[in-house]
Amino acid sequence: MARSRRGEWMLWICRVAAVFLFVLPLAAQSNATSSSATIPTNPPPQHSNIDETLEAGEAGAEVPVRSLVNWNEYDGKHFTLRVGGGFLYEYAAYAQDAASKQQNKLLPDDKVRDMRVLLKGRLKFFKKRTVTYSMGIMYDANNEEWVARQTGIMVDVPEIGGQLFVGRTKEGFSLNKVMVGYAGWTMERFTMNDATIPILADGIKWFGHTKKENFIWNLGIYKDWLSQNQSFSTYDHQVVGRVAWLPKLSDETVVHIGVSARYGVPKNKKLQLRSRPEANPAPYFIDTGKFAANDTKMIAPEIYFRPGSLLVGSEYFFQKVNAPDSGNPFFHGGDISVAWLPTGEIRSYNPKGGYFNGISPNRTVFDGGPGAWELVARFSYSDLDSGSLRGGKFWRFTPMVNWHLSDNIRLEMVYGFGSLDRFNITGKTHFFQTRLQLQL
Repeated sequence: MARSRRGEWMLWICRVAAVFLFVLPLAAQSNATSSSATIPTNPPPQHSNIDETLEAGEAGAEVPVRSLVNWNEYDGKHFTLRVGGGFLYEYAAYAQDAASKQQNKLLPDDKVRDMRVLLKGRLKFFKKRTVTYSMGIMYDANNEEWVARQTGIMVDVPEIGGQLFVGRTKEGFSLNKVMVGYAGWTMERFTMNDATIPILADGIKWFGHTKKENFIWNLGIYKDWLSQNQSFSTYDHQVVGRVAWLPKLSDETVVHIGVSARYGVPKNKKLQLRSRPEANPAPYFIDTGKFAANDTKMIAPEIYFRPGSLLVGSEYFFQKVNAPDSGNPFFHGGDISVAWLPTGEIRSYNPKGGYFNGISPNRTVFDGGPGAWELVARFSYSDLDSGSLRGGKFWRFTPMVNWHLSDNIRLEMVYGFGSLDRFNITGKTHFFQTRLQLQL
């Protein structure tokens, strides 16, 4: 009971904080825009669809193209500082057939999905090298606690053709995982992605990029010395690499072909793969339960094609587990997605990090425009049945609409239809979801 009440208090604190951090400044901007409606507005700022910036925090500390306010930035003699943040609030409802109700009992629910404060900047003490830093604190709604997220220092090291990041960061496996969740075209990452790859890890990562040949790579080595009590820490240590080739890279067109590889030793030699059905308020649909495992090996090809306002992409994960007691299981799953912006915006691409950024509307709602509308369709599949383990097979088809009112506000409207094969029955579920996203 005490934990439940504490969770309710935290929920209301998050709501109030979001109002003061985001809604009130946005309302002030809206009033200012309407009061000057008779004055011709300037055309939207022109910016390249190729983003050459790579700083500490990677995609996780993405800065909106348009600055909503300037009180959150500092440029001093010894360092710069930008304070950012994010807030996600969502609702989900379901319609289940009889078999699905036997597998999982789903009830409509709303929740604060995410709330975070981000600090980033550049250290000016170093004259010969560019050194940037990032610090992140996030409210973990699932565990009702504030935790440290992407935090560390990045140093330009041209001698090895790139940058080195030291600290807590994303492993670098999968384009979709590397991207900040706020910038993705879907509400959640596909189920196999969440089941197999921890969201963060502590260690050192090397980024590289050859501009002439358009090759990208990253290599990371991680150890859980500092993160043993964190919910994401499911591995004792891991080595992760990713390479990609860009046969076409221009403002108009991007072709990205890559592959990720990973070796990991599970924490306490125990492993559990599980994932929610791309709806965070729902319980876990696929779940192997904990089983003895010595190590895991993974490989994941990825391909993305972005001709103008259209984006088509696919990733597929393969994982082999060294677990003799369970028959050395082999798991796999992935997705294919299509996203189109009929309002004409183009999702920018970062060739140094090998990922896509969020959407910046050509004309925001606050400038009297329609904002940016994005139509998305995705099919995902995961198979956690292998060896003696029966974690389940799940597929989901998801058409959805994203309305980007500005760089700082996004509304997601989602329908999904999923099929779960588990417990010797196959259940069908309809998903109805919506999410409000605020970003500073």
